[in-house]
Amino acid sequence: MTATQNAHEHTPRMQMAKVAPEVYKAVLALELSAKKGLDPALVELVKIRASQINHCAFCIDMHTKDAIAAGESVERIVLLPAWEESRHFYTEKELAAIELTEAVTVLTDGFVPDEVYEKAAKHFEERELAQLIAVIATINVWNRIGVTTRLVPGHYTPGAYKV
Repeated sequence: MTATQNAHEHTPRMQMAKVAPEVYKAVLALELSAKKGLDPALVELVKIRASQINHCAFCIDMHTKDAIAAGESVERIVLLPAWEESRHFYTEKELAAIELTEAVTVLTDGFVPDEVYEKAAKHFEERELAQLIAVIATINVWNRIGVTTRLVPGHYTPGAYKV
């Protein structure tokens, strides 16, 4: 059997933190305040799901590694893209957050459907829901930065960024 070689790794287009440090710090501050008080496992599931939808390989790599380091099961992470068929792996609260994440990230109809919002509102107190919405919005900002600047996945180590 012959060894195969992986495809060439691309290089990033830009390092946002160096080129626009004030923007980077502002998004980081938003993230820090948004996730305060929320269940860290739930936050990682939301970040992973949004990153999958947005095809941000760097963020998928980062947040799956962070989730595993925090004790999340590989099974729940692997099944996340098919959460509707594997609902029994998640709590109703997590399912409401995942569904809201998809609705906010995709905005197919130009708005978040009432039933999706109401389901989330049933599982989260108002302040907690506001923070969840901010977490979803923030990961979407990071995804767009990562995809546009072509951040390279595979090199992240959990805890490398003190967030």
